[in-house]
Amino acid sequence: MKWTNRDQAVWEEIENYIHSLESIRSNDFKDTYIQWVDQAISFIPKHLSDIFFEKLDSWLFHLHSFIQASQIQEDARIRILTSARVFDESIQTIADMRKLSIDQLSFIADQHSARHRLYALAQGGMTGTGKSILLSTDFLVLMMLNLRSVQITAISYGYDVKTPLELMISLKVFHAATLPKRLRREAWEGIVIDLQEDPYFYQGPENLLSYQWLEEPFKQILKTYFITMFKSKPSIIPIAIGAGLNYQFSRKVTDFADKFYKYRYLLDKG
Repeated sequence: MKWTNRDQAVWEEIENYIHSLESIRSNDFKDTYIQWVDQAISFIPKHLSDIFFEKLDSWLFHLHSFIQASQIQEDARIRILTSARVFDESIQTIADMRKLSIDQLSFIADQHSARHRLYALAQGGMTGTGKSILLSTDFLVLMMLNLRSVQITAISYGYDVKTPLELMISLKVFHAATLPKRLRREAWEGIVIDLQEDPYFYQGPENLLSYQWLEEPFKQILKTYFITMFKSKPSIIPIAIGAGLNYQFSRKVTDFADKFYKYRYLLDKG
């Protein structure tokens, strides 16, 4: 299939996005923080840190499997295929989605991404009310929402996350999207290398999470702390904090996933 002028325009947009990841500059405060974290981690025995991150990886895999096996995810697959048939009645499988144009696929993906950002906004606002059950489950629910949004984005561009390779690619996209800005370009390149694997079986390394990823959970802990500070006083501030931070996190994840799967689609097409 040949690229259209629109494909070329989207490719250039993605190249600019990748360049923006590359052009992120450091500063003295950030450098000091990175050195402090590296030094703190160096005091932890390697075998203990390895066990810890193996458990985190296992948790992420199980979370992915739980979402993938849920009825709500199966319903989403059906809705995506139904939306695609509006443009092309011959579409029967997720892989058939790639018969559509980049704008048609973007339209389908954007509908679901916008919905997930609204879910995150509402969930963050509810957490901001300060109820104990919501505060204690906030991080888990936020991870589930955004892991699901990456899966939905992959499906919207014609990549079925039920296969081993696509499962790992979607997890790595989620991981890369939730890393600090300074590390996303390197993570992007690592996923692109994985695209050269067998189209069904994944043979690369299965370890995903590292201590750099812990910056995001740390931010969520700070968010919880600020919300609890206002817990005893009726105020809209904690609701705004919860809703705003969760929305920004979800937007970061959906934007990264959308750019990556557009890139993937154009690579396969061209």
